Amino acid sequence: MKKSIFLALCLTCNTLVFAQITPSQIDTLVERTLKTFNVPGIAVAVVKDGKVILSKGYGVRSILTPEKVDENTLFGIASNSKAFTTAALAMLVDEGKITWDDKVIQYIPEFKMYNNYVTQEFTIRDLLTHRSGLGLGAGDLMIWPDGNNFTTQDIIQNLQFLKPVSGFRTQYDYDNLLYIVAGEVLHRVSGLTWDDFIETRILKPLEMNHTAPSFIKVKDTTNIIVPHVPTDGKLKVISRYKNPTLDAAGGLYSNVNDLSKWVIMQLQKGKYGTNATALFSEKQQQEMWTPQTILPNRTTPPYNTHFSAYGLGWFLSDVKGYKEVSHTGGLDGIVTQVTLFPELNLGIIVLTNQQSGAAFNSITNTIKDSYLGIPSEDYVTVYSNRRKAKQDNADKISEEVWQQISKNQNEKIKIDFNPYLGTYKDNWFGEIVLSEKKGKYYFASKRSPQLIGEIFFYKDQTFVVKWNHRSFLADAFVTFSGENTNIKMKPISPLTDFSYDFQDLDFAKVK
Repeated sequence: MKKSIFLALCLTCNTLVFAQITPSQIDTLVERTLKTFNVPGIAVAVVKDGKVILSKGYGVRSILTPEKVDENTLFGIASNSKAFTTAALAMLVDEGKITWDDKVIQYIPEFKMYNNYVTQEFTIRDLLTHRSGLGLGAGDLMIWPDGNNFTTQDIIQNLQFLKPVSGFRTQYDYDNLLYIVAGEVLHRVSGLTWDDFIETRILKPLEMNHTAPSFIKVKDTTNIIVPHVPTDGKLKVISRYKNPTLDAAGGLYSNVNDLSKWVIMQLQKGKYGTNATALFSEKQQQEMWTPQTILPNRTTPPYNTHFSAYGLGWFLSDVKGYKEVSHTGGLDGIVTQVTLFPELNLGIIVLTNQQSGAAFNSITNTIKDSYLGIPSEDYVTVYSNRRKAKQDNADKISEEVWQQISKNQNEKIKIDFNPYLGTYKDNWFGEIVLSEKKGKYYFASKRSPQLIGEIFFYKDQTFVVKWNHRSFLADAFVTFSGENTNIKMKPISPLTDFSYDFQDLDFAKVK
């Protein structure tokens, strides 16, 4: 029985070589993806030549309830929100209120980076193109995993303490914080908050009636997913990320029906509706879709991509001779993808309520291959094998660390932790407290209260913190130096999300 199903699925995948994929084939593909990657719910939309070819939900909103995902089910679209921020700024450029190359300090005088020259030269364009010189996800612990104690103003104030890892405008390193600053530029120029601008100037004209610029502004939560994370071998429901400070970088909640309207507008060069009203000019769209920051070259079959870059809120690449404009988004337990092929007038949207990027890649690539007219691989199997290899490697690394800790405990190695106890401070992250309770030792952040966990001795001057929230998948090394007065940290697993940027912390003991 199982063998017959597998053969049928393979035959279905093979038919994609010869013709554009049909809705029924997408149904089969998504159902297989749900099972393979243990994703509870997925929504998919395909837009072609200004029409919605498919807009459909699959699976369930939560593993705890039977409600199904449909085309109107809301998902957090995470970093796909960045394109809304750049679109909003493009509207201000069209209105002559700003230019892309205006200095940030013109609008936010207190804006300050680590280097004074960089501060003076930093432009609005630089806020949007991941070329600041800061490292991957630098400072994200101010917003991640909760960061509810950090305001936008705190982030602007603390940027000056983040040390660069490369020269200004010389290297691509993805960031979130500078999009939050871009949202503040929008606020100060327009007089509207980022949320209000997006709602009144983009969502309403596009009739994206169910979309909200932030979770806290979702009016109707009766049809919304919950996030899921594989934790300790089981899929678990986790608490939803709700921090509005992130909104300009990743706050929107939407569904595939509404996002299809956004995609149609993008493919129609900024215009939407029967009156072809323009949200922004074709000139500004071309600016957003023009390479700004070069990405490392990865020429891999079957797409023969020679160049990849980041534009303004979009990733750009050549795929089989066509321009691909795309972005992904990720929050804990939610990942999403939007892909456009302007020359084919094609858009693909995939939203999921689990954090497997392999799932949306399997679906998007299979659909786009059929429109590109190229033989499609069995991406579900390809990405499943690739994911398993990476997970096995990460598990091996983590297991070796915990085996050493277990060995230490079995051998009853005594460590006097009292000299390590106390309060430590990092310039941008604030204070943490290392304390003892009933013979156990704990790490607790004052400003990011979800970051709390037990500390275990590993070796030499290095310990490991095991977070109470196991869904973080982000246990970290804690290494002391300077007669136990300084702390450096780094993630244990190579699969830890980059927003847990422990490596950027530099703690000094204050009491």
